[in-house]
Amino acid sequence: MQEPDKIYNTAVEATLEVIGGKWKPVILFHLTFGKRRNGELKRLMPAITQKVLTQQLGELVDDGIVFRISYNQVPPKVEYELTDYGWSLKEILHLMCRWGDTHIEKVYGDRGTVLFEPPQTDE
Repeated sequence: MQEPDKIYNTAVEATLEVIGGKWKPVILFHLTFGKRRNGELKRLMPAITQKVLTQQLGELVDDGIVFRISYNQVPPKVEYELTDYGWSLKEILHLMCRWGDTHIEKVYGDRGTVLFEPPQTDE
């Protein structure tokens, strides 16, 4: 029997290996509402540095979760969107958001707030 290339104690580790960290889930969450340009993502996450945003987007592109669309025009235009594989994370990300809303309410009551208001969808 061939030795496995990678061993995980639980599949949660594999998920976190790809989407873990402070910013990747937030970037992915915003992309579940459609294509975004770098500047749009930066405005939605003002605490992230440009360097970290660029690095995280690059890693998500390398992992096949996000697709980088580069338009051949002047000035240059680049958009990011979820790949089909990335879309498979939508339910997890939205569940995390709902859990976070509940957690904020439980811990902070009306002393906690969330700035981002998701766009209304037909779901």
